[in-house]
Order: sequence, then C-alpha cells, then structure tokens
Amino acid sequence: MFIKKIDGPRAVTLPDGSIMTRADLPPDDTRRWVASRKAAVVRAVRYGLITLDEAKSRYGLSEEEFESWANAVAEHGEQALKTTALQKYRSPQPPSE
Repeated sequence: MFIKKIDGPRAVTLPDGSIMTRADLPPDDTRRWVASRKAAVVRAVRYGLITLDEAKSRYGLSEEEFESWANAVAEHGEQALKTTALQKYRSPQPPSE
C-alpha cells in the first residue's frame, strides 16, 4: 500500500481536541453544500489542513463565497451556514432612498 504524496499536513488537532484529517473533507465533486460540509471546509482552512487556494480550486469556490462562509461562522457559529437561517443572520440592508 502506498501513501499518496501531498503538500501540507495529513491531520490537524482542533481547539476542542478532536482531530480533523483530509478524509473528513467533502468530496472534490461536491455540488450540494449543506452546512456541515461548508463548516468542514472553513475549519480545514482556518486550522491549516488545506490552504485557501487549495480549497478554492478543489471545490470551485470564489474568494467571496468562502469569505461569506468564514464570516458567518465567525459571527454566528456554524448554524449560520444553514440555508434556512440565511435571513436570520443576514446583515440588515441600509434603507434605500
């Protein structure tokens, strides 16, 4: 059995003591982005398992899309990534004139 050569770590320890590995990441061809998959990608980038550039190319994400996920998690927690909660956590829009 051969281990595939990769750049970066194979696993990282998260602040809660759990270990996240590359096997915990969503598949490269993910098309249905549920909150748990978005959160896994944000955690992987935040704790150094993969780079932002790798996440963007692997999952076809834009910089803005990833940043919106990361900001939602930072401000409101992983619950903010649920599609049904978008209105609840969306920033209020300034009144139009």
